[in-house]
Amino acid sequence: MIVDRTRALEVLIGLPDVEFVGLDDSGTVLRIVIERQGVRPSCRSCGTLALGKGRRDVELVDLPAFGRPTAIVFRKHRWMCPTASCRVGSWTAQDPRIAAPRAVMTDRCARWCTREVGEYGRPVSDLAKVLGCDWHTVNDTVIRYGEALLDADTDRVGATRALGLDETLFARVGRYRQQCWSTQIVDVEHGVLLDIVEGRSAQEPCRWLANREAAWLAGVAYGTIDLTGVYRSVFDTMLPGAILIADPFHVVRVANRYLDECRRRVQNQTVGHRGRKSDPLYRARRRLTMARERLSESQHERMLGLLRAGDPHQEVWFAWNAKEVVRQTYDHVDHALAVEWVDAIERDFADREMPIEVRKLGRTIGRWKQQIVAWHRARFTNAPTEAINNLVKRVKRVAFGFRRFQNYRVRALLYAGRPNWHLLADITP
Repeated sequence: MIVDRTRALEVLIGLPDVEFVGLDDSGTVLRIVIERQGVRPSCRSCGTLALGKGRRDVELVDLPAFGRPTAIVFRKHRWMCPTASCRVGSWTAQDPRIAAPRAVMTDRCARWCTREVGEYGRPVSDLAKVLGCDWHTVNDTVIRYGEALLDADTDRVGATRALGLDETLFARVGRYRQQCWSTQIVDVEHGVLLDIVEGRSAQEPCRWLANREAAWLAGVAYGTIDLTGVYRSVFDTMLPGAILIADPFHVVRVANRYLDECRRRVQNQTVGHRGRKSDPLYRARRRLTMARERLSESQHERMLGLLRAGDPHQEVWFAWNAKEVVRQTYDHVDHALAVEWVDAIERDFADREMPIEVRKLGRTIGRWKQQIVAWHRARFTNAPTEAINNLVKRVKRVAFGFRRFQNYRVRALLYAGRPNWHLLADITP
């Protein structure tokens, strides 16, 4: 047990090799004045023992104490070289264990903020309020330490067997709220966010892949995307040997989109206006996009009755059956049978008797035939990428939006990139 009050306060402060000088609790912020212990240093150039040149107080934001914002007033020694010919002149003593040079926050507080914001997703504004400092003080510290952690964690981007790409709206900027997008690069097999690049074009993902080692690229056997030609070109250019898989959810989504287009066209042709709540096709719109097995018998009969009333040439009915046929592609477990099924879809949907939307759907299925049936080999989907997108959007919601891509990227990687947080205690920004 420690009975010396000064020693007890030094332990409570928890900073190494410092001497407690005083305490100021007159204001809102609790200020603890400390001074570094140690011997007189020598000049780093000529080796002569330095002479004292006074002290300078530097106030550093520290962890709160007993529910109050706390600041460490670090009384730094200033030294000068007594040798007139020495070029060093004077300098201020530094202690990186207390705070980095030109820092406004103690090192231990900076690491605490980085973990609170990065791993637990706390808002920067909340920490700034708790610490009694400015928002930029916390944010700049988190970004600086976060970048150092991500750079130090060289094992975070490990061997990847399945790679997924997807886009997310990053920000709306300017007078006309121009949309700025970002592309998430995800390890689909392990559900880890590898990196985020600007835009949703092929250029930045290709540049990111070009910076990977050849052995890492050779280990990527599968790629998962939605039906986007841009990301397809990324894999064709940088990973030609990887098997590209079209995400099943997006394939069915395309079929539903063409079904909706057919329903709206028939609606306008038959009644001359957009759907109203009394129109049969408008009343059937939700049942049409539902899976057949999710409809009860009464719901199915009611949907068919609405189609008989509002679909005189059975075009919507054909589009609904086409959607169900596309869905049945994923009922097969055999790859060869799936290839035959998709070939039949492409052939049958091209019939001139089919509605124009069904023919468009058939051409889309034909263009993506190899990527659709590839799912039956590996069963990888883009679902982990979509889950990572939800985590990234949560970071964006907590921050109430971002203005700088660097802040967005670092905070998203800290939250969804699974860095090794044990390294945080050893990194130096």
